[in-house]
Amino acid sequence: MGFFEKIKQGLTKTKEAMSASFGGIFASFQGVDDDFYDELEESLILADLGVDTAVKAVTRLREVVKERKLRSADEVKQALREILTETLTVGDPALNIGSHPAVILVIGVNGVGKTTTIGKLANQLRSVGNRVLLCAGDTFRAAAADQLEIWANRSKVDLVRQHEGADPAAVVYDGITAAKARDTDVIICDTAGRLHNKANLMNELGKISRVIDRELPNSAKEVLLVLDATTGQNGLIQAKQFKEIAGVTGIVLTKLDGTAKGGIVIAVADALQIPVKYIGVGEGIDDLMPFQAKEFVEALI
Repeated sequence: MGFFEKIKQGLTKTKEAMSASFGGIFASFQGVDDDFYDELEESLILADLGVDTAVKAVTRLREVVKERKLRSADEVKQALREILTETLTVGDPALNIGSHPAVILVIGVNGVGKTTTIGKLANQLRSVGNRVLLCAGDTFRAAAADQLEIWANRSKVDLVRQHEGADPAAVVYDGITAAKARDTDVIICDTAGRLHNKANLMNELGKISRVIDRELPNSAKEVLLVLDATTGQNGLIQAKQFKEIAGVTGIVLTKLDGTAKGGIVIAVADALQIPVKYIGVGEGIDDLMPFQAKEFVEALI
């Protein structure tokens, strides 16, 4: 199955919800007037673009319709696609793993699919020839390292872990040491997902970053924030908090196949101005997709 088809399938719930409202708007299209724009704005908000992003998109659409003198429903719909694609085109969606080794820190609250994302990403990187090592830095959540070990075995990559309650920075240090010895290309580090005490989390991530900077001063480093798309605007609130404390370089949105509000992808990119790098559209090991804005919008509308 190609990328576009897989995205379309993964966005079925969102597409059905949007088609129900958009279909009505464009089916009864009598020209672009205030009623049309109001209905469109409401539909975008219901798809979880959020009020700010929806208002911006419709305001921009008004300008484009006027500038290009658009008249038909198809022309207006295509202009909307272009505007949403532009909104999603933030930064570089490609993974920055240009050094040897490169380091990826994966952060996010418990339950968003962090461990699953790490496993799928490890499998993807290994399948294109990278030597990958997983580092079980979430030492506070019971069985976190055990779950990561299952994914390491499934993805056929190495794992470094310590006992429950160990210092996460010490685990990362062990991981870097092992990576150097094994000529590893990419180190993927799991981290704790506690947002209720931001000071502790910030200190922990800061300590991990200092270890990486000291041991791998010239390494490429990604900080990927994993968000559960089904939580909608709550996920956006989490993202804003993590952005403040963790230097996030990219977003991974999981469980898009389980929500009718996939527009949250657009809201997150617009609000944070951080690129969406991956989206999860299913349970399978191959269902983590590198993000492509144009294809996403085409599948959505």
